[in-house]
Amino acid sequence: MSYGSEGVHTTGSTTPTAQGEPGPESGAAESSLSQEDGPSTDAFLNQRLNAPRGGNTLPWKLLSLCLALALICSLWAGQNVRKLGASSGSQLAESVSVGLKLAPTNLDIRNQSGSALDQALVGNVYESLVLRDSNNKVQPSLASNWTVSEDATTYTFQLNRGITFSNGDKLDADDVAWSISELVTRKYHDAEQLRNFHSIRALNPQTVELKLSAPYADLLWVLSGRPGLVFKKNARYDSKTQALGSGPYTVSQFVPNDSLTLKANPNYWGQHKALTPTLRLRYFADDNAAVNALQSGDVQVLAPISANLTAPFEQDKDRYKLQVGEGTDKYVLAFNGKGEKTSNPAVRQAIRYAIDHQQLIASRGGSDLRLGGPIPKLDPGYEDLSGLYPHDLAKATELMAQAGYSSEHPLKLRLTYANTYGSELGEQLRSQLKPIGIDLQVQVVEFSTWMQNVYTNRDYDLSLVDHSESHDFAQWANPKYYYGYDSPQVQELYQQAMSARSSQESAKLLAQAARQVSQDAPADWLFNYQITTAMLAGVSGFPLSLNQTLMPLWGVSYQPGASQPSPGGCSVTGATSANAGRQPNVSVMPSGLSAQLARPAQPRS
Repeated sequence: MSYGSEGVHTTGSTTPTAQGEPGPESGAAESSLSQEDGPSTDAFLNQRLNAPRGGNTLPWKLLSLCLALALICSLWAGQNVRKLGASSGSQLAESVSVGLKLAPTNLDIRNQSGSALDQALVGNVYESLVLRDSNNKVQPSLASNWTVSEDATTYTFQLNRGITFSNGDKLDADDVAWSISELVTRKYHDAEQLRNFHSIRALNPQTVELKLSAPYADLLWVLSGRPGLVFKKNARYDSKTQALGSGPYTVSQFVPNDSLTLKANPNYWGQHKALTPTLRLRYFADDNAAVNALQSGDVQVLAPISANLTAPFEQDKDRYKLQVGEGTDKYVLAFNGKGEKTSNPAVRQAIRYAIDHQQLIASRGGSDLRLGGPIPKLDPGYEDLSGLYPHDLAKATELMAQAGYSSEHPLKLRLTYANTYGSELGEQLRSQLKPIGIDLQVQVVEFSTWMQNVYTNRDYDLSLVDHSESHDFAQWANPKYYYGYDSPQVQELYQQAMSARSSQESAKLLAQAARQVSQDAPADWLFNYQITTAMLAGVSGFPLSLNQTLMPLWGVSYQPGASQPSPGGCSVTGATSANAGRQPNVSVMPSGLSAQLARPAQPRS
């Protein structure tokens, strides 16, 4: 290893084909019963039973016999619980399956686009230099701390000591410098997010220095995702079906479009040691199938679950729990800024006043939040802008009249969106806009058709898309984006925000830019989608917020719930004979488009 040398900076290389070295797997941990000598697993009872006693010993012999039979029965039940994957000591399942909606086609996280890979691998198998917490804030990860130069162009990271990859090899600053250099050189996925990059080098085994050509306020947040992932230099494994990282889990088996099995990393170095030895990610293409799996006990968690599918779980609160987490999904109703009809500010503003956001939210179960602008609550620069365009039919009608339209002489507009979102939202919007003189023609199309007509050709009036990516305000500062929104003022504010030397200054500038965007009404933000998760009562540690993009699973555990009668009169806590041998699962349903589009030219989800 050579410390103090600059990282590689050439561009345009072709990614070499990786070859076969899978990370090691750990078997399921087993625990044994510990007890004092005697017929009972309760040490106090054994002490009482073993104490010298006088008189008739027959009752005590009968009691001992009963306790011995009870012990045999409980041991037999314990074996059945272990068959289900539970530890006899804690009753925590040794295997939890996680069922997701969007399946990765391969595991090559450096080249393959799609949020399904980030969700499954980041924080579980691979680790980044820093990480995002459940509030979308940057926290230490491989780096224990860092300093930033006064001019905000030099970042110096101190790594934790004793970091190892899952194969036992050490991870140090040389691996960090190499990984980020390779990202830039080979233009791996998300490389464009690393703006103003100049160089990176390992100063010593524990210290990395990253230099920028100019300040970039989002650098640390970017390094908490794919650009900050650290790989082993010169490792040989099939990156499409295997993985070699430093996280709490390793990849045991991958079946494309079906399942991904993770095993606890026996060489894990950090504080996020896996609580559950085996996790199996299963992928459900059908929402009803996922719900049926939870009801049957094949699945422990559905994350998220649509509001119209929660009724069975709301009615059985002893067995299930429903919890809501925050996300960065923004359901954006875009108005074509270059369109003949929607380039009129009065029409755009009228649409915003006419939309009854509370009605839309209530129809979806009531969990989603009013937004009113392009920045969600978990992102820097957030401000509640819902008051800029309150529901006001009179105002909307007046604006439409100014534009020359009325209910008698309506304006015909097309709403085009992908069938991923169903037809209900479109019909609701059609109904809400009709009274102000808009005849909305709803066109629900295949995603490929939406991509061609709307995203590529800009042939649309209105379009509905869930943009779920965090820190994605740049799209409003890009006049070439499919919105057709061109505001020099917003573009300048955004550049100032990204060049700010403090996060506070950057957030203040972003808030100003977001307010200007909302006032200009290039779109309406229907709601900020909130993530509802349904799970069995015995599940704990499952991440609720942001679990559609990042889903750290090291803290997840499952304790089987109510006791069920079993053959022979014994009672097995948390298991049923019908479920013996089954592996639990979790389902996550999709939000937006990031799993379907490649960056940089994509609506994010």
